[in-house]
Amino acid sequence: MNTPATGIALPEITSLEDIHALLKDLPGPDEEARHKAVERDAVLTKPPGALGRLEEIAAFMSAWQGRHPPACERVKVAVFAANHGVAARGVSAFPPDVTAQMVANFAAGGAAINQLCAAFGHELQVLALNDLRPTGDISCQEAMTETECLAAIRAGMNTLAGQGSGARPDLVCIGEMGIANTTVASALLHAIFGGHAEDWVGPGTGVDEAGVRHKATVVAAAVRRHGEARDNPLELLRRLGGFEFAAMLGVILAARLNRVPVLLDGFMTAAAAAVAHAVSADATAHCLAGHVSAEPAHARALAEMNLRPLLDLDMRLGEGTGAALAAQVVKAAVATHAGMATFDEAGVSGKER
Repeated sequence: MNTPATGIALPEITSLEDIHALLKDLPGPDEEARHKAVERDAVLTKPPGALGRLEEIAAFMSAWQGRHPPACERVKVAVFAANHGVAARGVSAFPPDVTAQMVANFAAGGAAINQLCAAFGHELQVLALNDLRPTGDISCQEAMTETECLAAIRAGMNTLAGQGSGARPDLVCIGEMGIANTTVASALLHAIFGGHAEDWVGPGTGVDEAGVRHKATVVAAAVRRHGEARDNPLELLRRLGGFEFAAMLGVILAARLNRVPVLLDGFMTAAAAAVAHAVSADATAHCLAGHVSAEPAHARALAEMNLRPLLDLDMRLGEGTGAALAAQVVKAAVATHAGMATFDEAGVSGKER
């Protein structure tokens, strides 16, 4: 393990088999910290369960941070941008040039995620992967070589240390940008969870009904072509995924190894998480679903991983926007848990027995 000055420990990885081994042998939650959170919640000045999921989130944060009380002061939003060869198949309402244009917009502070991070005080890091050179067209080629896939995973892992203060985040939100990446997400989810291609395909950036049918045809062709890898989730990632999907997997893995809870954004982040989940269902236990997007198959993907979204606002932008919003819910959970008085402290009578 490599531990830089930031205190973020990153393992040396040389193959996809190394990633597989790490995902199969991950540290679990700190049950003592969780128990302390549950004990404190029971004596706070409120009826049991009155704060609903906020109570669950506070205990979740304690367990996965390995401390009590939990913290949610340093929230990092990591956005990964990449291009996809399958865009040439006409599966998106926008041309591939938009990916680079949006990366420039992020840099200029003009995107929705910039406004949310500024409003909430989140750290934002945007990383353009592979210099935005596209992957192979998954309908007829492998998306990445193993070397390329590993490089993207490492890039994602390295973002956990950040580019600002470098301090370990209390919570990391992951997001993405990439024309045609809903097609890639659909292909990954179809290959991992089965069903029909039509079950996993939606309008993405706004294609019409004929466009959705065309996307389903492309997704089905891609999964058929690479179907021999169905029992190997990381090989599916290499063949059907993209650089941003590999990077998001890297963040999920590095966060788990460093006791940093993860907040997923939308459809594409769910597909990246599904790769880890397919290796080991426990590999996403430290993840929360920030929201359920308007992309139809997102709810299905979350259900497959037993992830219950925090928000439902009919969003489908990506960029980490849903996760950035949901981070405020997590902050609220931690603040109420840590800041409320107990019955004894407030001189309030508890529940009669």
